[in-house]
Amino acid sequence: MSRFYRRPITTPAAGRAVRDVFRPFVSLLSDFGARDPSAAIMRGVVLAIAPDAIVVDVTHDVDKFAVKDGALLLWCALPYLAVGAHVGVVDPGVGTERYGIAIEVARGDVLIGPDNGLLIPGAERLGGIVRAHLLENGQYRLPVVTSSFHGRDLFAPAAAHVALGVPIEALGRPLDPGRLVRLPWPRVEIRDGVLDTAIVYLDTFGNVKLEGSVQDLSDALGPMEFGDELEITLEGRDGAVPVVWAETFGRVQPGQALLYEDSYGRLCVAENQGSAVDRLRLQDGQSVRIERV
Repeated sequence: MSRFYRRPITTPAAGRAVRDVFRPFVSLLSDFGARDPSAAIMRGVVLAIAPDAIVVDVTHDVDKFAVKDGALLLWCALPYLAVGAHVGVVDPGVGTERYGIAIEVARGDVLIGPDNGLLIPGAERLGGIVRAHLLENGQYRLPVVTSSFHGRDLFAPAAAHVALGVPIEALGRPLDPGRLVRLPWPRVEIRDGVLDTAIVYLDTFGNVKLEGSVQDLSDALGPMEFGDELEITLEGRDGAVPVVWAETFGRVQPGQALLYEDSYGRLCVAENQGSAVDRLRLQDGQSVRIERV
């Protein structure tokens, strides 16, 4: 029997709507880019197996080989996608001994991709890992599996079959979730009057996402009010940079730096109508210390 995935509740009106049977849902994320046909080929493979599926491209412009960036983008997107099969392919180890895996999560989704840490933050955001299985059953992969395009040959076919109701145990042997590869994700350190964190992502506007939440900031600095003056100290740079704790960009003057909570609940540093990355010479992984002035 086919498994038709449900939509997440998005609005009060949608929650009251009749929710009968919906089409299978598959999402795709990769670092393939738009120039080559790889992303379209994965879509074609999914639709050849599950022609009624809704296929959504999260992005195919993850920076090349940037597994951590891909993991963060999945983490951002997955709660707003329909419950379904989600493929992630940022896979510098393609063709090596690294596993191809399917992870079932508490919300009911199945995440499919390489065992390199890419899928774990998103899985944890969807309620945590229920079980994991290897992708090794030849019935659910293309007849020829190349050493360099597992997105086409392995991950997309598995996702299409899962979207049609194939249980993940049919894909291969179980894998202890505790043995899955985890990324070396930075952690926040909360001290009296100081929040130590790090940059985890640079977006296309020149804003940077930090590890940590508003709660972490409040735990370290005390209750926060918009307009509070703060300063950040950046690894590798002398002196502190003044920033304002603000609700949004337009609450500070153009060119002024701010610290804000982004739409996913993360702390971010930005410059109103400018690039904080360029002006402050920010880098991925750079340590950041936040204090009151």
